[in-house]
Amino acid sequence: MKAYFLDRYGKKGALRLGDAPLPEPGDNDVLVEVHAAALNVLDSKIRDGAFKPILPYRPPFILGHDVAGTVVRVGSKVHAFKVGDEIYARPRDGRIGTFAEFIAIDQADAALKPKTLSMAEAASIPLIGLTAWQTLVERAQLQKGQKVLIHAGSGGVGTFAIQLAKHLGATVATTTSTANLGLVKSLGADVAVDYKREAFEKVLSGYDVALNSLDGQTLEKSLGVLKPGGKLISISGPPDPRFAKEAGLDGVLRLVMGLLSRGIRAKAKAARVSYAFLFMRADGRQLDQITALIEAGAIKPVIDRTFRFDALNEAMAYLDSGRARGKVVVTVK
Repeated sequence: MKAYFLDRYGKKGALRLGDAPLPEPGDNDVLVEVHAAALNVLDSKIRDGAFKPILPYRPPFILGHDVAGTVVRVGSKVHAFKVGDEIYARPRDGRIGTFAEFIAIDQADAALKPKTLSMAEAASIPLIGLTAWQTLVERAQLQKGQKVLIHAGSGGVGTFAIQLAKHLGATVATTTSTANLGLVKSLGADVAVDYKREAFEKVLSGYDVALNSLDGQTLEKSLGVLKPGGKLISISGPPDPRFAKEAGLDGVLRLVMGLLSRGIRAKAKAARVSYAFLFMRADGRQLDQITALIEAGAIKPVIDRTFRFDALNEAMAYLDSGRARGKVVVTVK
């Protein structure tokens, strides 16, 4: 099969298109023929080497975290799927590799594709959908009537999180550029702050939850938006000791994570709010719940551009430009 390999870590380096053996599914795996795969900032960060301490992949390896496709083989212990099923998934860490014609995925990580979506639309959902779900539903336990600030509302996670928060009954504020004000409002944002014209920390206050996907300065400024007892959750770092423990990292890395987040945790404590870093995990059952919301019309995919498989490096360059509204997808079949 054809696949894109990361041969060496390096900032904005190109992936190599080459041949790889067809994956051999384990007892609990489904072998999936890939129809579409989405690109994520996580792909860029892994390529650049930013996550080597947490995700020590050894080059060469196949990159890619989002997939939609058709099951062509099942392992002996697979009960959830059969040959011919259309599925979508975010394969678990250590078993990524959706930038390929085929991939073997643990059945626990996959879900039946929403019937209302095309393969390309379905591929755009898993990573951002699970990130938003685990942030807002699982960690923040966002309730009806609460107020949530979602940074970078026109990005992949932002476009999904706005819709999910509105479905949960929250009042949603977001930050975005002038060009994307219309998009975030169409997704349900009650307050859209144009970061080119206004400082969000000066116009927002009394929020219950803030979801940060941007830099450290934005993270610290978000503290002032939250009311006492509020929750600041970041998907862009810095990692905290709870994450290090849940990830099973060794003592040295736990110490490093504690040091990296010591400053923001101290400032959060002084502001009487909590701080947490979230690194999403694969979860097919949560994808099932997301599927139900999509099929009910509560959430719609937002895709900026779709590229052919042979133009994947061009798609990565477009993602790196930071101009994408929603997701960037490549069609494989």
